[in-house]
Amino acid sequence: MSPSMRAWAVRTPGPVDDGPLVSVERDVPVPGPGQLLLRVRACGVCRTDLHLAEGDLAPRRALVVPGHEIVGVVEALGPGSRRFHVGDRLGAGWLAKTCGVCRFCLAERENLCLNPTFTGWDVDGGYAEFVVANEDYVYELPEGFSDLEVAPLLCAGIIGYRALRRVELPKGGRLGLYGFGGSAHLTAQIALVEGAEVHVMTRSKEARRLALELGATSAGDTPDAPPGSLDGAILFAPVGDIVPTVLEALDRGGTLAISGIYLSEIPPLDYERHLFEERTMRSVTANTREDGRAFLDAASRAGIRATVQPYAFSEADRALADLAHERFSGAAVLVIDEH
Repeated sequence: MSPSMRAWAVRTPGPVDDGPLVSVERDVPVPGPGQLLLRVRACGVCRTDLHLAEGDLAPRRALVVPGHEIVGVVEALGPGSRRFHVGDRLGAGWLAKTCGVCRFCLAERENLCLNPTFTGWDVDGGYAEFVVANEDYVYELPEGFSDLEVAPLLCAGIIGYRALRRVELPKGGRLGLYGFGGSAHLTAQIALVEGAEVHVMTRSKEARRLALELGATSAGDTPDAPPGSLDGAILFAPVGDIVPTVLEALDRGGTLAISGIYLSEIPPLDYERHLFEERTMRSVTANTREDGRAFLDAASRAGIRATVQPYAFSEADRALADLAHERFSGAAVLVIDEH
């Protein structure tokens, strides 16, 4: 009889308060060639998990296990796996595997791979006691971060880092962050270390307080205009209605990067008000492994710290609901306790 484990799976996507996430028991997965079996110690709760549970992203397999900010310890090696050893602490993120042969992979743009595999969407993720991961797609984790602290870095941090690079902010530029959850509060710290002037617009009073504590110059409500035009902005909130507001806040030549896999419909834009004078709007799609390595190195050198709200593994459904209703600041992390 195969050993079993506890996990959470998306049963029927729908409103988070209707309970789309259910507790299940599964066989412990067996690592295949080039794979590792990780005993999960912590897993961050990402807004993408919420989109999956609520059906904004259609699950790609029945009863898929969400979670892609995974901190684990190598429990077993699959055939041919040689990069790591049993007992190594590693991180697994959103990008589970790429094809390696399409025109984007060959051009070192694997975030745009034509046949990618994503953790917690195509394959089961970290809302479980064990998970398998491809050894070429896991991250060696920097020292000095606890499991709780490093988990949000593995997606929220990485995707925010890529979004910041997509903005192409000039040195000492004025950066606007719209929405201030798990990803934005990490991105703000990198931007501040790099010399940016950061302005935050978010509807959460607690998040505005956190932004100012972290060093933001100003923090206002989402519809508020920042005190002066912005050289660049990142939209973290998945709300398309905000896009015209952000574009109007940009100075000439400014860039808006939209960070997130899902965005509600964008209302009609007026060319002169929103895009003229070389304002630019860009999407951010997944990440490359190099993005991940670069961000983890930058976070370690800069002393980036995640503001974390821990949840017991048995509270995964509550963690998602709290994320949906903005009941905490920073990032939620599931602590997978052994029993």
